[in-house]
Amino acid sequence: MNTEIFKYTQTFELESGEQLQQLEIGFHTYGRLNKERDNVVWVCHALTANADVFDWWKGFVGTGNKFNPEEHFIVCANILGSPYGTTNPLSTNPATGLPYFLTFPQFTIRDIVKAHQLLASHLGIGNIHILIGGSLGGQQAIEWGIIEPNRIKNLILIATNARHSPWGIAFNESQRLALSADTTFNNNTIEGGQNGLKAARSIALLSYRTYKTYGITQQEEVDSKTDNFKASTYQDYQGQKLVNRFNAYSYWYLTKVMDSHNVGRNRNGVEKALSLIKARTLVIGIKSDVLFPIEEQEYLFRHIPKSAFAELDSFYGHDGFLIETEALTNIITSFFKTDVKGKIIELQRTA
Repeated sequence: MNTEIFKYTQTFELESGEQLQQLEIGFHTYGRLNKERDNVVWVCHALTANADVFDWWKGFVGTGNKFNPEEHFIVCANILGSPYGTTNPLSTNPATGLPYFLTFPQFTIRDIVKAHQLLASHLGIGNIHILIGGSLGGQQAIEWGIIEPNRIKNLILIATNARHSPWGIAFNESQRLALSADTTFNNNTIEGGQNGLKAARSIALLSYRTYKTYGITQQEEVDSKTDNFKASTYQDYQGQKLVNRFNAYSYWYLTKVMDSHNVGRNRNGVEKALSLIKARTLVIGIKSDVLFPIEEQEYLFRHIPKSAFAELDSFYGHDGFLIETEALTNIITSFFKTDVKGKIIELQRTA
């Protein structure tokens, strides 16, 4: 399925006051809006994903799955700054006729949500029945739930937080140091910073998985090896995979976007901001998550008024939200059968 493009013809003003002209947003839709217009499932994607949610959330979203086009009108839009159909640092700056590269304006989670609000209106979507996201996607979903509390009916937040932590910011800064250490990063070429991006992805993977994950999946079968370890080749392989499908400039900006996430900014604090959410909310934390520790989801649960909480015990750490699709399906099914306020959803844990 090809990515559709929404072109916004007016000036798009960012939270910083800077402006973008000729904003484009790449998106996918699946299924149809029903007669009552109450079957919208909007998926907010994470850092390097794209609008084709059927591709990257297999077993959870798609034909025959929990969220399916036979029942739902599913929307997933590519985020601002990401190179899958939406305006990003490699897009042409109308003022110069050249790619933006590092002259692209800084933007925030709120700017991403603002762009997707425009798309929702363009698609004729009034209420969103379910808004769901994990990680950076969850940060978007929280913001949207605060900005338009009456539009979002049910909110599902997975492995995310109310503001990005010093720990998470430090991980992101380490990745940006890797990008800037690549001397080609400042060359303003499409291929700029590729070695730095490869190193940055390697750093990121350590926060997405766990000691136990590597100990089992990358363990050597012999004791004689002194070089070329499985863990080494895995890091190299995963880094190159990202280089082949992404770019260093989008990665630079999107890590800064994640750092900027703080729902309390200009809202009299985080707790006050979370109290504005009216949606029935399910918060899911992953017990082994290193990057977004489960305490951050417990905090959301305590401060969002109509919320339920579930703990996912995954072998995969933060990436468990992309992999443990059966467990997620069971948790969400239980959520829609229960009175949410103060509810802790207890399910059989995954191994």
